[in-house]
This record gives sequence, C-alpha cells and structure tokens, in this order.
Amino acid sequence: MVAISRPLKVYFLPFLAQGHLIPSCQFARLFAARGLHVTIITTSVNARFLESSIEESKALGHHIQLHIIRFPSEEVGLPVGIENFFNVTDAKTADKFYVAAGLLKNQVEPFMEQNPPDCIVSDFIYPWTAPIATRLGIPRIVFNSFCLFAVCMINANKRQSQSQPSSSYDHNSGGPFVVSGLPDPITLTLRPPKLISHQLESLIEADQKNSYGLIVNNFCELDGPDYIKYYQKITDLKVWHIGPASLMLRNMQRQKNHHHQQRNKEHEYIRSWLDSKECNSVVFVSFGSLCRFAGPQLFEIACGLESSGCSFIWVVHRESKQKNHRDEEDEEDAWLPLGFEERMKKENRGLILMKWAPQELILNHPAIGGFMTHCGWTSVTEAVSAGVPMMTWPVFIEQFYNEKLITQVHGFGVEVGAEEWKSSPYERMEKVVSRVNIEKAVRRLMDGGDEAERVRMKAREMREKAGKAVEEDGSSQMNLTAMIEDLKLLAMNGARNGTSMG
Repeated sequence: MVAISRPLKVYFLPFLAQGHLIPSCQFARLFAARGLHVTIITTSVNARFLESSIEESKALGHHIQLHIIRFPSEEVGLPVGIENFFNVTDAKTADKFYVAAGLLKNQVEPFMEQNPPDCIVSDFIYPWTAPIATRLGIPRIVFNSFCLFAVCMINANKRQSQSQPSSSYDHNSGGPFVVSGLPDPITLTLRPPKLISHQLESLIEADQKNSYGLIVNNFCELDGPDYIKYYQKITDLKVWHIGPASLMLRNMQRQKNHHHQQRNKEHEYIRSWLDSKECNSVVFVSFGSLCRFAGPQLFEIACGLESSGCSFIWVVHRESKQKNHRDEEDEEDAWLPLGFEERMKKENRGLILMKWAPQELILNHPAIGGFMTHCGWTSVTEAVSAGVPMMTWPVFIEQFYNEKLITQVHGFGVEVGAEEWKSSPYERMEKVVSRVNIEKAVRRLMDGGDEAERVRMKAREMREKAGKAVEEDGSSQMNLTAMIEDLKLLAMNGARNGTSMG
C-alpha cells in the first residue's frame, strides 16, 4: 500500500458573496487547523475581505494561503471593483456578475492543471469545476450554502410539481399547501418562483451527478437525522455536517488563547450600549448583506419597532433606485417617521447602523433577546450558536425553506408574515409587511408570555446541541475527521494507481 507522507493539498473555490465567502473561509481554516495545506482561490477585492481571517490562522501556525485571480470586469462590461455580490444593486448588473463568475474558469483551470490539488471544495454555483476534477482524477466536494433541509425541500418540491398540472402550481397561487414526501408535513404559504426553482434544481441536480459529496455548514441535530437519511436515500451521496463553522473556530481560538482585541475596540460603542441594557431586552433587526427594502417598508419597520416598546439595533440597507419620477426623492427621504431618530436617542431605545454590523458580536451579547432575520443560512447558524430566538422574514431564494425549519420543525422562532417570495434581492417588493404584523411578531417573542418562553427554551436547547456538536467528540468534529480520513484514503488510492498529481 502506498502511503501519503505529505499533507493533503485542498483548494477552496467560494462564490463571491458574503454568505458563501464567510463559511467557505471558515471551512478552509478548519481544514488548515487539521494539518492540511489549504488554498482559497478568489479575486483581489475579496482577498482583502478575507486577509485578516487568514492571518489569524497563520498566526496559529496553520498552512493556509490565498491565490488571487483577476475578476473579468472588462469582458462583461462591469465597472472595475465590483467583485462581490454585496456591491451589486440591480438585476442587470447581477446578470453580468454571474457571467463574469463563470469566466473565472479560464484562470482557475490552468492554475489547477499546473498545481494539482488532492481535492477541490467548490461552491455549488460553479458546476464547471466538475470536469476539471474529473480530468485531474481528484474528488470534488460541493459546498452548498444552504442547509440540507432546504436542499431536501427543493428536491421534494420538484417531484411534487412534476406530478401536478403546471396550471395548479403557479407562483403565489392557491394559498397554503403541504409539500409531500418529506419526513414532516411542511406547509408553505407561498409557492417558490418558477425561475429560481428551475435554476436551483438544475444546479443541485448537476452537483448530485458530478460530486463526491456535500459539505454543509450545519450540525446533524439541526437538519435532523430524518432529513439526512432522506437526502442520502434519494441521492446516494456522502454528506458531512461540519458546523456551525463559526462556532467551531471560536472554540479553537479560545483553546489557543487567541483574542481579537483590535476588532473588539472597533465596536466598543455597540458593546457598551448593549451593556447598558437588561438581559433579553433588545431586538436585533438585520436582513443580511443583499436585502434592500424601499422607503415604505423601512417606514413600517420603524413604526413597528417604536410601537413595540422594545429596544433595538437595526441594520439598514436602503434600496437603490433610479429616480425617474418627481415624487421618488420624497419617498426615499421619508423612510423614517418624523422625529423617529430623535425620540429613540432621547429614550436610549435604538441604534440604527447603516449597511454593516458585527453580527456575531451582537448576537452573542446577553442583552439580545430576539433576532428579526431574512433567514439567510449564515445568519441562522450564528443565531442558533448564540441561542437567540428568531422572528422570521424570508425574502428570496431558499430563505422560505429555512423559515420552516426554524418555525415548523424546531419551533425556535415565530413568523413575521412575509407575503412575497422573490427570485433575487433585485426584484422590487410589491407588498409591504405592515407595522401591525411587525409589532405583533416582536411582542410574541419579547413580551415574556408562555409562547415566548417556549420559543426561547427551544432556542437555548438548540444552542446546547450546537455546543456539543463542536466539542472534541461532537458530531461536527467527528464528521470533519471522517471527511479528512476519506480524502486521505482517496489520495492514497490515487497514488497507488499512479493518478495522484499532488
């Protein structure tokens, strides 16, 4: 038997959006902490975003590096510097961005051929990495930024829609319906948009045909063993639940006595403001890096928060619009009620943060009692790790599936009542969620009644399960060990058969 005496070499290729980059980088750091030689392939703008995290791992003696490739802005007609989905503000630019992301293949392929790894961990949005891995004779592991429950829902929805007449399965028609064939009867109030359903189904189908397995930023108890069995039954693919990755990294850093003094100093004002609040008294409102609401919806959020009587931290992303009508500027300027900021400041009730906030720092503060969220998966895992119950307000893509895992399967959240399921963050919302619904959701979670206590207890229970999963003998740590051993065995067999190029 041929032994592999050198460390395994693994390349990570994340999609260029925060919800993909952040967990991919966390996975890469966890791999490097286990002695693998890890390279993250990305562009210069995104490399700058990741640099501090990479340096933290290097300071711990881990072998991890960035390989920078050029983002093909000129080829698709994008301004220089737009290299992350965070900077995309309209559908036309988004289309160009996706085309440019596909063109990265022209640089990734020759780099991998000249410097072959033992494994590629590819974002599921890059199906073109499959033939590269096949040609090199190495495994391709898919990172899907969704939870496995959402992937199961997408599969089940596809089967159900194929078995029904298309006229009965139109977007947003027919009211609530039950998705059949799953371990639990899951009720959706809206039907997924056909466009995004077809796109996701085709990407997931390609991954199921052209990958060695799936890596999930989650822990087994959150997706649930029934859904893991369901997925493996319909795909026969390996699945590794390794997460929450952010919690695994925090544990590792605590063990190494590695602190983030500089980062803490940068956010001392937020921390000190939270320190002045009672335990579980503050609502954190954030809809991720891509959701941008128009003025009327922001106005309703402000009114709902004010009338709830709760303290809050609200991260605001305003919708960018071309002002083609005379009244649009007035609408943009009227996104807050008259005197709102002054009243909140006088009462010391609210902080409004524009565009970005240290989400993990906020969620892990004892003053935070609830999280109003779009149900993006990175946000969900961070809230679960902190034991914070959620007010769910999904907007697009798979977020409505995540909501059902939170509220129907596990019960550590309440629904705000979203009425529109969009294919992308760039489709304008036609319906406004009312201040009444917003206030009601906040009060359900923050007023201390029986329901609130049940939901809060379930959130604490899931936090404890997450903590156990990332311990040394926990399910996520054991899955990481099993995955690395599997890759070593594949590399050893490749070396024995003369196909290893590492």
